[in-house]
Amino acid sequence: MDKLLIVGGKPLRGTVQISGAKNSAVALIPAAILAESTVILDNLPELSDVAIYSEILTEFGAVVERKGDQMIIDPSSMRSVPMPNGNVKKLRASYYLMGALLGRFGEAVIGLPGGCNFEPRPIDQHIKGFEALGAQVSNEGGAIHIRAKELRGAKVYLDVVSVGATINLMLAAARAKGVTIIENAAKEPEIIDVATLLNSMGARIIGGGTETIRIEGVDSLHGCRHSIIPDRIQAATYMIAAAATRGDVVVDNVIPKHLEAITAKMLEMGIGIEEMDESIRIIGRPDYDPVDVRALVYPGFATDIQSPMCSLLTQANGTSILTDYVFSGRFKYIPELIRMGANIKLEGRSAIITGGQLSAADVQATDLRAGAALVVAGLTIPDGITTITGVEYIDRGYDRLVDNLAGLGAEIWRE
Repeated sequence: MDKLLIVGGKPLRGTVQISGAKNSAVALIPAAILAESTVILDNLPELSDVAIYSEILTEFGAVVERKGDQMIIDPSSMRSVPMPNGNVKKLRASYYLMGALLGRFGEAVIGLPGGCNFEPRPIDQHIKGFEALGAQVSNEGGAIHIRAKELRGAKVYLDVVSVGATINLMLAAARAKGVTIIENAAKEPEIIDVATLLNSMGARIIGGGTETIRIEGVDSLHGCRHSIIPDRIQAATYMIAAAATRGDVVVDNVIPKHLEAITAKMLEMGIGIEEMDESIRIIGRPDYDPVDVRALVYPGFATDIQSPMCSLLTQANGTSILTDYVFSGRFKYIPELIRMGANIKLEGRSAIITGGQLSAADVQATDLRAGAALVVAGLTIPDGITTITGVEYIDRGYDRLVDNLAGLGAEIWRE
């Protein structure tokens, strides 16, 4: 089993390039199923989730070719075959196959998804939407069976703001008969990215990135070429790592507007920030002020960032409160930070963090973002070696993490 080893205490310095967004890539790859000719995705990150999705599409009969950061997908020979087990259970985002296969073939049999196990994330809103479009949905032997003689547009109000449900309904509705309206839709940049790809394929979608999305179904979609947006979560993690180590780092190839929530909190802490058109410079300071952070749906502070943010708050002078209103179960990493000497108390959805020196320890990543939190914490510790297991989780969301951090001067390696 692989592990990461870190000797911290070295300020990160230099420039790091941000790759394409993981949360976009895992939706855009299945979206290509809806086309009847070749789709080319550029700026694709090198992640285990992406590799698994490539294997899944091949199992469905698609021809998939990877060239550097580009993926070429020819879905013309695909067929809808039952996939209750196997690769679909290795990643959470396999549920996008439900909407894509339903839209293309009118049926899908997909095993319940896997991925990070920090909190149950039900797909009831996905199912509600599919049924509104005219599909019959059943759970048989741990797999979701979805069938529709004909998909017809409908008005769907999501009871909970859900990125996954919003995208899945967009995929299914793109080739449905008539108009579908999704109300209380998620607004994340990844929603806009998916809508942009689908429209380039010939779909008719307006309102992506707003709470109301209108989709006029079309009979067929064609191939296109699309460049994936930069990964805002990855970018924020490097910003946090630069600040935690009192470094000076330019985070390049970003969309600064996507990072406004994290930028605002870092400024509040007293961290130096210089914002440019496609990059952000983080300038560390000797002392940071404590802040209160609330993880909310976009455009609020991203729940995906609360874990590494917690590590940064251990470097503040005083007590901060970090509350997650999206996934309260995301605090499973806290015992590992406490093992590293962090002064943290949990009270319901909140973590109360009092700043102080951390110490090296052997810790385990319990999910993707927890792994990032432990890496950030390890980078701040000058004495001893921090050893992190559970690296397979980190591989799901961080492209070339070790190489990038080493390029910024960190002493980090993989065994």
